[in-house]
Amino acid sequence: MKKIFLFTCVACIVLTIHAQPKNYRFDKKISLPGEGGYDYLSIDEANNRLYVSHGTTVNIIDLATEKPVGVISDMKGVHGIAIANDLNRGFISDGRANAVVVFDLKTFAKIITIPVTGNGPDAIMYDAFSKQVFSFNGESKNASVIDAVNLKQSGTVDLGGGPEFAVPDGHGLVFNNLEDKNSLNIIDTKTLKVLRNYPLSPCGGPTGLALDAKNQRLFTVCRENKGMSVVDAVTGKVITTLPIGAGVDAVAYDPLTKLVFCSNGDATTTIFHQDTKDNYTLVQTLTTQTRAKTLALDTKTHKIYLSVVDMKPGTRKAVPGTFAVLVYKMD
Repeated sequence: MKKIFLFTCVACIVLTIHAQPKNYRFDKKISLPGEGGYDYLSIDEANNRLYVSHGTTVNIIDLATEKPVGVISDMKGVHGIAIANDLNRGFISDGRANAVVVFDLKTFAKIITIPVTGNGPDAIMYDAFSKQVFSFNGESKNASVIDAVNLKQSGTVDLGGGPEFAVPDGHGLVFNNLEDKNSLNIIDTKTLKVLRNYPLSPCGGPTGLALDAKNQRLFTVCRENKGMSVVDAVTGKVITTLPIGAGVDAVAYDPLTKLVFCSNGDATTTIFHQDTKDNYTLVQTLTTQTRAKTLALDTKTHKIYLSVVDMKPGTRKAVPGTFAVLVYKMD
């Protein structure tokens, strides 16, 4: 009996050790050509590609080799990239042109440029359920809706505030942060109306948004209070708010490892472990680089990718030729 008890205890200890979240560490830097600002990154897992917004272009990286393989150029001010694998199309929000650029996911060739009625297209996402693309327009505070099959604008959603990141639930709803209203919109993709708006207090200045579809939990990151709030996607209730770094922009959730990543402009990425759907533990404050505030997560390899550029000391000016994507992986 004692031997059985001892073996059971050892087995429990081993299982506990293996269950502990692993830390992330720097893997490599992928240098990319060109100058200009940067915003969203997007991963096409079906084709193993990483799309990186950069000034007037989109840089494309092959995730198998982690080397640049293409560029989509000649735009006026790129913000985001949405992927529609079922249609073999990608969609780029060109903020300064008030347009959405459509391209082929296999060849990277441009298909068409669609003018939108909104001003300042920024965040962009594809909803496979309705086969529509939503371009969230920061200046006009609405969303332009594009029929992803016919490639024409099919409607507009009045948002009631300045939009930031958005995510679909896969069943006809879209969640969207309103940065200037400190609130969250629930959008019906059929009626193109805001069904509900939920306050996010104590969150102030919400930017990034991610969804745990299984547990119906949203993760919204907020600059003003330097926090990540966990929100019930059904009721809109803020369940808990956890401290993160300054200057946050993006957040990502890995359903396999149960890790949540918050990329901050203060040269940190805050990483939490989801112990239960309503309980979270800080597992690491990963040191990155100043202004590495946007990220993408590859849920196959569990690597994270962050855009960055070196800054001239004591200024907010970029050092020419230093734009890159930083890669971090699990130990």
